[in-house]
Amino acid sequence: MPGNGNLPVLFITTFAFTICFAVWMMFGVVGIPIRGELGLDSTEFGLLTATPILTGALFRLPLGLWTDRFGGRIVMMVLLVVCAVPVWFAATATALWQFLLLGLALGVLGASFSVGTPYVSRFFPREKRGFAMGFFGAGTIGAAVNMFIAPFIITHFGWEMVPRVYAVALLGTAMLFWIFSAPDPGASGPATPIRQQLAVLKDPRVWKYCQYYSIVFGGFTALSTWMPQYFTSEYGFAITQASLLAAAFALPGGAFRALGGWLSDRFGAHAVTWSVLWISWICLFLLSYPQTELAIRTLDGVVSFRIALPIWLFTVLLFVLGIVFAFGMASTFKYIGDEFPDNMGAVSGIVGLAGGLGGFLLPIMFGVLLDWFAINSIIFMLMYGIVAVSLVLNYLTEVRRAPVMGEERSE
Repeated sequence: MPGNGNLPVLFITTFAFTICFAVWMMFGVVGIPIRGELGLDSTEFGLLTATPILTGALFRLPLGLWTDRFGGRIVMMVLLVVCAVPVWFAATATALWQFLLLGLALGVLGASFSVGTPYVSRFFPREKRGFAMGFFGAGTIGAAVNMFIAPFIITHFGWEMVPRVYAVALLGTAMLFWIFSAPDPGASGPATPIRQQLAVLKDPRVWKYCQYYSIVFGGFTALSTWMPQYFTSEYGFAITQASLLAAAFALPGGAFRALGGWLSDRFGAHAVTWSVLWISWICLFLLSYPQTELAIRTLDGVVSFRIALPIWLFTVLLFVLGIVFAFGMASTFKYIGDEFPDNMGAVSGIVGLAGGLGGFLLPIMFGVLLDWFAINSIIFMLMYGIVAVSLVLNYLTEVRRAPVMGEERSE
C-alpha cells in the first residue's frame, strides 16, 4: 500500500459514486412531472421517490461482502453496466407499478457506497483513511448534480430524456472507471466464509453506528428527494427554481464530507458526531415550526400577525443542516475505519444498509404524515424526534460511558 495513498483511484472512484448517486436520486426531480401525469397523492409520491432507496439499502450488505471477496474494481464496474439497463427503460414507463419495479432495479446503484468505501480506504494508511473516506463520500454531491441537470433536461426535452441521458452517463463512467482504477489490494478472495464476515454483527458498536447513520445519511437522502417537492408546495416555486433551492441542502451535504473526514481525523469521531447531533437538533427545531397565523383580542380590537420562516432563513437553515449531516456521515465511517479495519466491507455494508433503510422509510413516512396532517413542516418534526433519540444514545454510550453497549466503564 502506498504510504500517501493512491489519488487517481480516489478521484475516479469518487467520480463514479457521484454519477451513481445522481442517478439514484433521479425520481426526486423527475417524480414531480410524473406525479402530475399520474395524479399521485403524497403517500404515492413518497413511495415513488423511496423505492430506489430500498434496494440501494438492501444491497449494501451483499455488495460490501462481495467487495471484500472479489475487490471493489470488479464489483463497481459490473454495477455501473448492469444498472444502465433499467435506467434506460424508465423512460418508457407509463404506470406507477412500472416505475416502482424499475426503481427497485436501478436503486441498486445506491449500494455503490459500500463498494467504494472499503475499496478506496485500502489504498491509504490508517491516519489518512478518514480523509479518504470523506473525500469519496463527497460523491453524495450527485444529489445536487441531479437537481441542476434534471430540471434543465425536463424543461427543454421532457422528463423522458432524463433516464436516457443518465443511462449513457453510467456506461461512459464504467469505461473511465476501468481505465483509471486499480486492482483492489485488500480483496480476500473466496477463502473467507460469509459467516466469518458476518460475525461482526455480534459487536454492539455496529448497531450504534447504524442508528447514527440512519439519521445523517438516511435523513440526507430523504430530504434530497423531498425538498424539490417541498419548495413547490410550500413556497409555490416552479420545478427549476425549487430544484436550485433544494440544492442548498444537497450540495453542502456532499461537498463538506471530505472536510468532515479531516475533522474526524484531527479531533476524533466522537467529538464531531456529538457536535453534529446538537446542531442538527437545533436546526430541525426551527425548521419544524409551521407557518402560523395568530389573532389576539386586545382592548383596541383584534390584532393579527403571522409567524413563518422567510424563504432566505429557511434556505440558510437547510444549508447548515446539509453541512452537519455531511460531517456526521464522515464521522460515522471514521468510527468504522478505526474500529473495524479488517471488516470494512461487511461493517460499511451493514451500517450503509441501515442508512439506506432510513432513506427509504422517511419519504414514505413524510407522505403518510403529510396526508394525515396536511402540514409541510411535519417532516422536520419527525426528524427532530429521531435526532433527539440519537443524542440520548450518544450521551449514554460515549459521554457518560454507560455500559449499555456492552463496554466496561473506564475509571
